[in-house]
Amino acid sequence: MAYTTITDPSAYFQAQLYTGTSATHSVTFGGNSNLQPDWVWTKCRSNTSNHFLFDSTRGVTKQIHSDTTDPEGTNATSLTSFNSDGWTMGNTGGMNYNSQTYVGWGWKANGGTTASNASGSITSTTQANTTAGYSIVTYTGNGVNGATVGHSLGVVPQMIIIKRLDSAANWMVYHEAMGPTKAMFLDLNAAADTDAGYWSNTAPTTGIFNLGTNTKGNANGGTYVAYCFAEKQGFSKFGSYTGNGNADGPFIYTGFKPAFLMYKRTAGSGDWVMVDDKRDPINVCDEELYANLNASAGTVDLLDFASNGFKCRRSHASQNASGETYIYMAFAGNPFVATNGVPATAR
Repeated sequence: MAYTTITDPSAYFQAQLYTGTSATHSVTFGGNSNLQPDWVWTKCRSNTSNHFLFDSTRGVTKQIHSDTTDPEGTNATSLTSFNSDGWTMGNTGGMNYNSQTYVGWGWKANGGTTASNASGSITSTTQANTTAGYSIVTYTGNGVNGATVGHSLGVVPQMIIIKRLDSAANWMVYHEAMGPTKAMFLDLNAAADTDAGYWSNTAPTTGIFNLGTNTKGNANGGTYVAYCFAEKQGFSKFGSYTGNGNADGPFIYTGFKPAFLMYKRTAGSGDWVMVDDKRDPINVCDEELYANLNASAGTVDLLDFASNGFKCRRSHASQNASGETYIYMAFAGNPFVATNGVPATAR
């Protein structure tokens, strides 16, 4: 049996709950205290509010929202520092309103240290963590079909999420399960769209990803950020499953107990549903947020987190329509078997 090289997934990803104060406020992760996040994503659970996303490549106070097409904005009272064990923010209501409840998700890249990557036809700036299979990539588009951008992962990414920064545009998502002829959009509940303008009908490689001429990913002179993910055994999984239309839904094997899961129907409308082990520490997981909506958290029995995957507990079209395909991204709370031989715990 092959074992994962990541014995403590919380060193690379964690979810954390907090309550807003309307004052300068630091959030500290409750797991591995050495997790200095390079990508922070927050959402209010108790009220309507945008999602707030920041990364250490673009820098503090530079916010984007997964539920809108808005370009990058600068907000001096939003996230003000990436800390060795979390982050600090000002009094921006969307992420720190007094007495409102929030969740934040943090991923570790390379501590804010970037490098120039000239392996593609477009020179990119990358911040990569090859152990965790994650990189933050920024680049300027050239509007040329077949343009290529280096991602610095050293392996083929299974999922890529791109946002234009200088102008309003939908978020563009590549997922290996759909292939390079299609894209989905993180801010929409729409089905996958087929167009060579997204990825030039060419799958990414160990060094680069491909772009067409669609302005969501490659406008001449447009500026972009791309979050690139490569699957790592015992830590991350980017796959698909087929629904059965039954409340006793399919079980999806990931090889670990999930700490975070996001899934989306591909052929029909459906929201990007987000679940984590801090909002739902015990089964059934029933607090959902949606990457494409500013809505407060819902409460519907969704699924179980198991020691080695997740089990659908709903027949709704957004999760488990009969014969429909769903893509997902998942990150581990515990690997199923670690290098030290310690098994994951059941729930």
